[in-house]
Amino acid sequence: MTTQNDAPDVPGFAPNGPYDGAGSILSTIGGPADPNPPESLGAVTPESARLLEKVREDAELAAAMPYNETKPLEYGAAALTPHQGEVRRPDTPLATASTTTEDIASRKVGDGTPGIGADPLAGPLDRVRVDDSGRELTTNQGVKVADNQHSLKIGLRGPTAMEDFILREKITHFDHERIPERVVHARGAGAHGYFENYHDLSSITRAGLFCKPGKRTPVFVRFSTVAGSRGSADTARDVRGFATKFYTEEGVFDLVGNNIPVFFIQDAMKFPDLIHAVKPEPNNEIPQASSAHDTFYDFAGLSPEIFHMLMWVLSDRAIPRSFRTMQGFGVHTFRLVNAKGESHFVKFHWTPLQGTHSLVWDEAVKVAGADADFHRRDLWEAIESGNFPEWELGLQVFTEAQAAAFRVFDVLDATKIVPEELVPVRPVGKLVLDRNPDNFFAETEQVAFCIAHLVPGIDFSNDPLMQGRIHSYIDTQLSRLGGANFHEIPINGPVAQVHNNQRDGMHRQAINRGRVAYEPNSLAGGCPFQAGARGFASWPEHVEGSKVRGKAELFAEHYGQARLFWNSQSPFEQQHIIDAFRFELTRVQTPAVRERIVAGLANINARLAAAVARGLGIPVPAPLPRVNDTPVPDYPPSPSLSLLFRPGRTGIRTRRVALAAAEGVDAAGARELYASLLRDGAQPRIVGQRLGELSTASGRPLDVEVSFEATPSVMYDGLVVGPGDASAAALARDGRVLEFVRDQYRHGKPILVIGAGRQLLAAAVIPLALPDGSPDPGLFLADEAGLAAALAAFKAALARHRTWARETDPPRV
Repeated sequence: MTTQNDAPDVPGFAPNGPYDGAGSILSTIGGPADPNPPESLGAVTPESARLLEKVREDAELAAAMPYNETKPLEYGAAALTPHQGEVRRPDTPLATASTTTEDIASRKVGDGTPGIGADPLAGPLDRVRVDDSGRELTTNQGVKVADNQHSLKIGLRGPTAMEDFILREKITHFDHERIPERVVHARGAGAHGYFENYHDLSSITRAGLFCKPGKRTPVFVRFSTVAGSRGSADTARDVRGFATKFYTEEGVFDLVGNNIPVFFIQDAMKFPDLIHAVKPEPNNEIPQASSAHDTFYDFAGLSPEIFHMLMWVLSDRAIPRSFRTMQGFGVHTFRLVNAKGESHFVKFHWTPLQGTHSLVWDEAVKVAGADADFHRRDLWEAIESGNFPEWELGLQVFTEAQAAAFRVFDVLDATKIVPEELVPVRPVGKLVLDRNPDNFFAETEQVAFCIAHLVPGIDFSNDPLMQGRIHSYIDTQLSRLGGANFHEIPINGPVAQVHNNQRDGMHRQAINRGRVAYEPNSLAGGCPFQAGARGFASWPEHVEGSKVRGKAELFAEHYGQARLFWNSQSPFEQQHIIDAFRFELTRVQTPAVRERIVAGLANINARLAAAVARGLGIPVPAPLPRVNDTPVPDYPPSPSLSLLFRPGRTGIRTRRVALAAAEGVDAAGARELYASLLRDGAQPRIVGQRLGELSTASGRPLDVEVSFEATPSVMYDGLVVGPGDASAAALARDGRVLEFVRDQYRHGKPILVIGAGRQLLAAAVIPLALPDGSPDPGLFLADEAGLAAALAAFKAALARHRTWARETDPPRV
């Protein structure tokens, strides 16, 4: 083991600790007692340089005002004369910036140059005056209107179609021209970025964002939980919203999806019932952000179409490790329409380049207590440090003839997927989030997504859940954002021109010139005039049928794809599903409600039903009666449905590593490990029993960055027990540290122990082998001679995320 006096010849290594505290710069929790920032954050990038500059300037600006010099002027006779407040002018604009990424430019966020000391909203009213001369008629999203004379009808004398979003927008706006938290998706986090298109897709769609290779479209993305309130924890078991607002040159396109490709129900008529069932029970407002209660499972057991979704929600998909490591889906079947008017069905898929990774339940519960903002913080820190999250957009494109040939499921049924073995996912572009919001409320909270926000070339299908969402999303904004002008809130405004005759209403910002607010007109030269073929035109689907309430026959098959999901999971993923059902149903108080769910599981898999029943202390009930006698389809397993299918491409970037240290640590060796992890993109932190300097074996002190109690084990992806005999002995005597180590082991995290650190494993009673007696591929014991190889193996395990083979039920540790 090296000391300060025999430092190795490692690039970037210096005996004075140039990286000391770097992990704290990359975090938003805590920091060392030493106010001096590090010299480097490891990799030399523009982002790391800006982050260091901001930290230095922040510290200097704060230090320049040790106390409030004007406070005495608030009292007595001095208070009668208003006084000027203290002023300190920073040397760089970064000192007062919300985010170091404010220099990232796009057509939506601006040129990346902040207006220091300026408020653009206080500018002349010319800024918001709109003139329609020479302009075509558009919707509020900037989509050109092809026909402003007629509503969309089924035949010239038939009923008006519910999907006529142009009519609905126009009438709804008119209804609200005379003049509060989201009901669902209340808790969220968002970021700006761009979508970069890969290929020319004009053969299948006229949508401009897909028709030019390399074209970049500004976006704003909001991630969210569904059931909990705005103050609930990030890591609750729940569906996650994944909503993307594309600011296209043809208007706003909102892809309002989730991290799960299916949904609980098949028809929008049942959405209020679903949400009433899963929300806290109305008699006592319990439980918060949890489906583990009687009313939800009462509804679920009487709605067998829900069982496919239950398999996903009770899997690890519902407790993602990060927003950055979860997939996204459009859920519904949409249409793509090309310039010739030809239509294809399409399903949208977002795939994270960081890989798909989850928490485990015990970990998720502890994270909720340790840091309720865990996912928000992770997204913010990744973007601030220049580790911009990326997803690839993939399309499943198929014809109506292909859809009919699937036979065993209906593509209009939101409780079904189209297996990738039937229609492969074609990558068509990349999403990059590269700028944090300046203000959470103004952007993330006020952003309004709506499935009705389409652009020419993208259209609806007849999915009955989708059809209801067309109205519901725009309707909820009217009360939440104060009226029909929510599209004028800056984050919601399109980059396309908006010209129409919608006027007045609460919070109106545009000041329209002229006296004309109708069409047709002659007093304004007919402007704005309808766009004709250049505008949005619904695909002319031919529909015949009686006016009925009901579902198509294929909607009646409820268990085939639930069985497909189960059969596609790895053994440990299957065990997690069993554990989740056991946990949720144990909290249900009504025996008949529990039994009904287990009876539904019996239609999916006998072992699943038996394991859940055993955990509840009941016999396996007879399977729930199925809606019809049609055999349950037998799908072959689909590997892509397992989280293990997408390990990711980013290695150990942004992985958080605790380097445990106490008095007597080998500082030179610890710094060497720290620097190596940092250079490869990980985020190491010196974790100790308290903040302050540690006396070290090599003489030069080492600063603790954060304590074990401030950031418990669940905040980290891996553990390194720092070198030094005295340090290891001190850590082994601390019960908090022993629990830290046990949680790292129990949650499958990689552990690297150097030299005498083995006594810490022994004190924590950590097995050195897997339950089957084989070596643990995530546990590394090293001496000085083998440290380089052990560190490389540790990094490889850190990139894999977890060692699932440690798991037993119940846990050994």
